[in-house]
Amino acid sequence: MKRIAAMLILGALTTSALAAPKPCEELKDEIEAKIQAQNVSSYTLEVVTNEDVHDQNMVVGTCENGTKKIIYQNNDR
Repeated sequence: MKRIAAMLILGALTTSALAAPKPCEELKDEIEAKIQAQNVSSYTLEVVTNEDVHDQNMVVGTCENGTKKIIYQNNDR
């Protein structure tokens, strides 16, 4: 029984280490590469604090332990 408990605890610690949050600039670069792969010509990606998000539909990423969001705006409209 102690082995099972130890395995569960070790598994939980390993999972949280693998799911470490990304820095905002790294995540922004990854999102930007995906957008450019879709041939979007005019857009804006911006890192903002949670308080500065006015439209949740614009959020394309969360970074820095959930304290900041990356918002996307298509400028072709």
